[in-house]
Amino acid sequence: MIGVDKIEDIRKRARGGESIASIARAVGASEPTVRKYARMEDLSPEPPRRREHESEVLAPYEETIDSWLDDDCRNWRKQRHTATRVYVRLRDEEGYTGSYSTVQRYVKRRREEMARERDRRDAEGFLTLRWLPGEVQVDFGEADFRVRGVVTRGKYLTVTFPHSNVGLTQVFWGETAECVCQRLRDVFEFVGGVPRRAVFDNATEVGGRVGGEVRTSELFRRFAAHYGLDYTFTNPYSGNEKGNVENKVGCHRRNLFVPVPSFHDVRA
Repeated sequence: MIGVDKIEDIRKRARGGESIASIARAVGASEPTVRKYARMEDLSPEPPRRREHESEVLAPYEETIDSWLDDDCRNWRKQRHTATRVYVRLRDEEGYTGSYSTVQRYVKRRREEMARERDRRDAEGFLTLRWLPGEVQVDFGEADFRVRGVVTRGKYLTVTFPHSNVGLTQVFWGETAECVCQRLRDVFEFVGGVPRRAVFDNATEVGGRVGGEVRTSELFRRFAAHYGLDYTFTNPYSGNEKGNVENKVGCHRRNLFVPVPSFHDVRA
């Protein structure tokens, strides 16, 4: 979560009558974050609670249910699993023999927990170094390539999945928003799905940073809206927030591009 000094500043400004938008600009936080801490009645930290199984019968199916609910986050709200639909799928597809009420209670509780987790992550003033399955980091690298006999320094985009430590790299010549969108689309098609969240080191390729505000290009916003892709940007000069992809950029350069690759056509 954000620091106590920033929380104090938010609450002090709110008591002084400043608007949410004005406070957000002043402290460098999002409006939902400002609204949350300005209205929060109890600032006591929530003690950790051990997650318990809803029932022994349901326990083997909890990961399956969680994956369905997680996928729902990227789907239209009217086309998501109800507790009844979860129960029917478990019964018909997974062989579940328990009761509907057990499934209903679990679905309700997990939805509430997932919502709190998303709110907590959105409200943090820094990026957590614990990465969930399906989250990706995105960064650029440079390397020399011998194209038709001429050595040329080119760009490559690396997309990593920190949870599984998988990294994918593609060579393109530009760093425009068009290149980023095409590269990400290629990754989506290769892995057969859209990540839950993509984290970029900065906004230079998909927009621009004006002071502390990131303004993304219309093309990238349309791309993200089309695929239902959530995205965030690391803080300036904070390489530790995307260490997985930075390591992969160097690893791929050393292992894929040494010796200098020689080819006639980059796509081939």
